[in-house]
Amino acid sequence: MVISTPYRVIYGDTDQMGIVYYANYLRLFELGRNEYMRAVGLTYREVEERGLMLPVTHAACKYRKSARYDDLVHVQTRITSIRGARVHFAYEIRNEAGELLVEGSTEHASVDRSGRVVRLTPELVKALEPEQT
Repeated sequence: MVISTPYRVIYGDTDQMGIVYYANYLRLFELGRNEYMRAVGLTYREVEERGLMLPVTHAACKYRKSARYDDLVHVQTRITSIRGARVHFAYEIRNEAGELLVEGSTEHASVDRSGRVVRLTPELVKALEPEQT
């Protein structure tokens, strides 16, 4: 399943050259992740209320083309794998014309409130499981 989240670039996202500052794409990944969770019927808050946290343990980003102030972009988010205590998200950020601007991924560990790594619960795995094709 791929969830597409629209986002209008604000002035504060840009650098002195008028393009989106590179680190802000990680914020857009977070936006996509949050909306993905909502689309499957969960929120991060609900997951945390169940005693699980999903901190980022790895992030990767490949920049292909710049977005600029006031551009409408679409953050496309999907899960590529869920295993044990890890979940991997993949992202593509595209402009209105559908051109690929940025692609990336994040890996998350499932930890309890004390920070100890724990397996993802069966309910969470079932809710997040990528569709089989």
